[in-house]
Amino acid sequence: MTGSTEQQPARRSDATRATILDAARARFAADGYEKATIRAIARDAEIDPSMVMRYYGNKAGLFAAAVSIDPRLPALSFDQREEIGRTLVRHFLALWEENGELTALLRVGATDPEVAERTQSVLQDQLIPLARRVGPEPEQAPVRAALCASTVLGLALTRYVLRFPASVALGREEIVEWLGPTIQRYLTAPTP
Repeated sequence: MTGSTEQQPARRSDATRATILDAARARFAADGYEKATIRAIARDAEIDPSMVMRYYGNKAGLFAAAVSIDPRLPALSFDQREEIGRTLVRHFLALWEENGELTALLRVGATDPEVAERTQSVLQDQLIPLARRVGPEPEQAPVRAALCASTVLGLALTRYVLRFPASVALGREEIVEWLGPTIQRYLTAPTP
């Protein structure tokens, strides 16, 4: 009997969290991070704002939980070893252009440690194993992955957040041709 009464609050808690996350995703997508408020999200979820704070602490914590960061790097296939860099750049461009939440994530991650930590977990869980898989020296994978991330995130910052005119003006294939060989070298060249 005790087990079933303990499960009811847990199920309600899970349902409340799911409702908050659904409302947050919709609100962040509609208003962006800056304009979305805890009150509006709570109103959309039909709960008290204090419940949002109870489960997620603050707007940045809610955003980190609501925004999915999965670049799906393990699913990428590299048929031609000499095209790894270009394939990755094309993949990241598609991710950034299809998911406006990633731009907000970059903005928030620059100032919020919790969001930054979540972003770093992608590097740890996906980019480092990829670098280990394709690189000549597995022990160099963290350095190689960090260099790739700095290049891709630098592009994202200048193109999608700061909107540097020269960066915005570049076509996708131009970016692939500029950055692909650099990413390729970071991942596959011998250590200097």
